[in-house]
Amino acid sequence: MSTAAERRLVPFTELAQLREAREILQQEAAALGDVSRRLDRSFCEAVSLMDGCGGSVIVTGMGKAGLIGRKIAATLSSTGTQSHVLHPAEALHGDLGCLHTRDLLLALSNSGETDEICRLLPIVRGMGVPVIAITATQESTLGSGADVTLCLGRLHEADVNGLAPTTSTTAMLAVGDALALVLSRLNGLTSRQFAVYHPGGSLGRQLKTVRDIMRQEAELRIATCQQTVREVFVNLETPGRRTGAVMLVDDDGVLAGLFTDSDLVRLLEQRRESQLDRPIAEVMTPDPLRIRAETLLTTAVELLSERKVSELPVVDEREHPIGLIDITDLIGWMPAETMD
Repeated sequence: MSTAAERRLVPFTELAQLREAREILQQEAAALGDVSRRLDRSFCEAVSLMDGCGGSVIVTGMGKAGLIGRKIAATLSSTGTQSHVLHPAEALHGDLGCLHTRDLLLALSNSGETDEICRLLPIVRGMGVPVIAITATQESTLGSGADVTLCLGRLHEADVNGLAPTTSTTAMLAVGDALALVLSRLNGLTSRQFAVYHPGGSLGRQLKTVRDIMRQEAELRIATCQQTVREVFVNLETPGRRTGAVMLVDDDGVLAGLFTDSDLVRLLEQRRESQLDRPIAEVMTPDPLRIRAETLLTTAVELLSERKVSELPVVDEREHPIGLIDITDLIGWMPAETMD
């Protein structure tokens, strides 16, 4: 990267700006590679401590490290590990009361000599609370005083003066992500559980399942294959939302076919009125496309889009119909070309 003196003499053009930005990203990427290779059994010990924590993982750090700590705590919480943030300065003035013996302290400091962290460390250890440190070296006050230390190594900051916390905070964040994700994998976090922690926004929408939106119970129209078309449509009246399809079952209650309002219109247009008093099995769509209630809703949207169908039956493990996805329920989910 260019030095401050060079930038005073040479115009900082857009090309030069792009070159420097790329160098910064490359430097930070290279540092992450170094940190990943430096990980050893201490990482597994840290994961084990966090997994065995009977309370919360309390994350603390000062300044930029504290801001990174907030993100790490948020990632832990969103992946199933109870976590909170403790400001080290405020901890020394009363907030230490939020820390309990069942908790664990995750302390962040690149130098390992941050005054507030170093003053907090012996107090926390005296409470019997285990400490995991993310810091540059084992030899620092924090590194030597923690139960487990994850060493980043002495990283060169990415700014021109090598002072602003940049590369070091990127490394802290990445190690925090690794702890959270490995811990969630160890605990068997499922996409369904993840959805519980993310009910809102586009992410929550992506994690909804078919069960969350399917029509069910009184909203469904279900009949047997032996009934005539006329009997089916005369006898099946549903309150509320009216589905555009009848699901037909055999004698065992297994989904055997589908007959839609469009199929009925087609019979009338083709002047096949005599078919109205024949078994609906003769004109239904046999063995229709179906889906399970636990399937992600995005998968159902893809099926409706790819197969160009408007209704999708939902069945249980016995192939009995328990719900129906109707395309009108998915406006806003479907690709634009599907809704044309």
